[in-house]
Amino acid sequence: MKIFTTSQIRRADSCTISNGHITALKLMEIAAEACAKWLINNTPESAVFQIFCGKGNNGGDGLAIARLLQQQGLKVNVFSDDAAPGSSECFQINYQRLAEHPQIAVYRYNEAPSFDFDANSVVIDALFGTGLKREITDEFAFLIGFMNTLPFRKIAIDIPSGLFADTATGENAPVIQADDTLSFQFWKKSFLHPETGKYCGNIHILDINLDPDFIAQEPTDEFIIDDVLIKKIYRPRHTFSHKGDFGKTAIVGGSFGKMGAAVLATKAATAAGSGITLTFAPRCGYEILQTSCPEAMFSENGTEHAENFILEPGPTVGIGPGLGTHPETEKAFLSFLKSYEQPLVLDADALNILSINTDQLNTIPLKSIITPHPKEFGRLFGSTADSFGRLTLAKQKARELGIYIVLKDHHTQVITPDGRVFYNISGNPGMAKGGSGDVLLGIITSLLSQHYSAEEAAVFGVWLHGKAGDFAADKFSQEAMLASDLIAELGNVFMELNERN
Repeated sequence: MKIFTTSQIRRADSCTISNGHITALKLMEIAAEACAKWLINNTPESAVFQIFCGKGNNGGDGLAIARLLQQQGLKVNVFSDDAAPGSSECFQINYQRLAEHPQIAVYRYNEAPSFDFDANSVVIDALFGTGLKREITDEFAFLIGFMNTLPFRKIAIDIPSGLFADTATGENAPVIQADDTLSFQFWKKSFLHPETGKYCGNIHILDINLDPDFIAQEPTDEFIIDDVLIKKIYRPRHTFSHKGDFGKTAIVGGSFGKMGAAVLATKAATAAGSGITLTFAPRCGYEILQTSCPEAMFSENGTEHAENFILEPGPTVGIGPGLGTHPETEKAFLSFLKSYEQPLVLDADALNILSINTDQLNTIPLKSIITPHPKEFGRLFGSTADSFGRLTLAKQKARELGIYIVLKDHHTQVITPDGRVFYNISGNPGMAKGGSGDVLLGIITSLLSQHYSAEEAAVFGVWLHGKAGDFAADKFSQEAMLASDLIAELGNVFMELNERN
């Protein structure tokens, strides 16, 4: 799914109106019908809807929703201001239509603080849409603050009021804290970043039949990793294939006290489909790895830490889990990078070593994949004010170094050397535990060894990782799930993929 800016969404609306031979008012009605249907299906029959409407088209949506809900016999109250200067034409028409529905009570904004809200209230935010250009102040800032104090479920129409669609919002700006956001047709960029996404609650994308030709032809560099994209990437196995068809994966990691990370990465590589898997680790991990991962071969590269990176030709290499930063390891790793030319995957201590040797970043082979979390990214490339700035810097560094950056976050971003960004929406907070990143390295390295391109391995890998996390959370809960549970659930993810195909 493409991610469009506010101006692109506005053009999509215009093309839909002109090419579909419908009016703006009709398009608003379609959007309102989609919202009303969702609300009816996802709220109790006893709900009393308290709909707060601004003066623009987002407010017009809210007024149309109020009318449609009332027509279904539901109780609705509207808080609005029909005399607001600059109100949109669609807002005015929908406000006038309320007169045909005297069962809908209409109140001024200033009546809300003293209003006796029903215990079954559901608050609908239709104050400001995606056209917001500046932070909210004065009357609406007070109103948003009041709405946030209400102890009821809050549902935002298209975007929580006070939030910008494309950029960060001020740290203390007034923004509706929604439990659910009903977004029209597309994800907005601000839904996907931690500073702004925290206001959105659960995201629900509602299809309002915007012009498919415009959507197909309009260019963008930002995308959602969705089922359609994954179906294009995933290659089911052929009947007469053999282990040699699925590559050889080499995991380089582990040190005294950190062997578990290498175990997780190795197990993940095998479970993600690697034909042959090898682990290069210190002698202290021999029994651990051979016992816990009998499917993988072991090769010694030191006693208690890695002392060399002498690898046989052929395997796709993933380096970092539990590697440690011993001076001997550091020296051997940096020397290896200078002589190695094939794309590889770097995480954890491999990145930590590079972060104290940033002059060596240009020795990372072209088309390699690095998988930093935000702090590792900051140590490698410098700190930024927020995740929007971090993404901009990541695009710059991916282009300069000719590598793929998997920027781990709640919605992990895959940044390509040509500046495209893929946001992952699978996964959950239960994955925020030690070992989860080691599993991701094993998955991505395994996919790269199976002849997926670097871009495909990164995109498919983060999706697989997140999807396995969702399966694990359903089974064990977000609190109790473990990194090893992600590996165990990979089989169920692949089974689901094969059922789709």
